[in-house]
Formats: sequence, structure tokens, C-alpha cells
Amino acid sequence: MKIGVISDTHGCAETWLKVCKRFFNDVDFIIHAGDVLYHGPRNNIPAEYNPKLLAELINNSPIPIIAACGNCDAEVDGMVLDIPIQSPYCHIMLNQIKILVNHGHRLTKAEQMEMAKRYKAMIMITGHTHVAELEKNNGIVFLNPGSPGMSKRQDGRGTIAIIGQDYVELFDIDSGEVLMAQAIN
Repeated sequence: MKIGVISDTHGCAETWLKVCKRFFNDVDFIIHAGDVLYHGPRNNIPAEYNPKLLAELINNSPIPIIAACGNCDAEVDGMVLDIPIQSPYCHIMLNQIKILVNHGHRLTKAEQMEMAKRYKAMIMITGHTHVAELEKNNGIVFLNPGSPGMSKRQDGRGTIAIIGQDYVELFDIDSGEVLMAQAIN
């Protein structure tokens, strides 16, 4: 089992292609933690902003994609995407690993962790901040893959994550460097 995890793509089609080619070409499926197409009113429009192309790429992906709804995802996005993104939560069970996904813009980190405990999730995935996080607290892995194309990290690195059978790794999309790693069990 290998799962690609991404968030906050905000219409960055070139970055999507880069990530899929380098990191997601052999994953079983992709989890998107929200803010798929629209750049959002607080963000500058990136040079590669092309939501129409990104929608086509997602719709034609040979890899299944599961997406939670972000604060910049609108009903109109659902009209051009073949994947449903209008649910604020995704519950995924794969090979005995329970995963809960929520964009993270309405709940504090403490509330997200409480929700993960309530649903007995082993991994809680969020997005929204554009800053990658990976930590384990009370047996629950908290993962925010950051943003690959619109990073708000101090170092500006674009990031994504990979979930394996017993680990989570966070990658710099340009260098391929593992920035953080965490055991699941």
C-alpha cells in the first residue's frame, strides 16, 4: 500500500504534473486535503494558475483521487471535476489503517485531534495552512502535507507526503529530500 497525500494545489497544474510524475506515479490512490482549483482571495495568483487544465488532469488521472472540501473549493469546482469534493470529511480504511481527512480551516488542531480520537483514526490529515506538519500524539499521526505550489513555509519549499504500510514521509517536491518521517504504529 502506498498513498500520495497533497493539499492546497490551488489550480497549479504544472506542479500537479511534477508531483504526479515524480512522487505519485506508483501510488494506489491520492488523498487531496482540499483547495483543489481556486487560488483563493488571500493568495496571489501564481504564474502557473490553470484550474481548467488541473481539472482535466485530475479527471484523467489513472490513479483514484479522494478529496475533502477546502475553504476555497466551491460548488462550481464540482461541476468541472469528476471527483466529489463537497464533503468536509473523508473517512478512509485501508489495510487496517483508519484515516480521517479534513481541510482544517474550521477546527483547531486540538479539535482535529479530538475528532481523530472519536473516530479511532490512526492518521489525521489536514491542509489549509500551506505549511507541512508531521507529528505523532497519543498514537495518532497528524499530517498536513503543506502545499506543493503555494508554500507558506519560511524556506518556501513545496511539499507533499507519502503514506506507506507503517510510515509517513514528507517530501520537498524539488529536491526529493525527505523532510520528516513518522512511524504509524
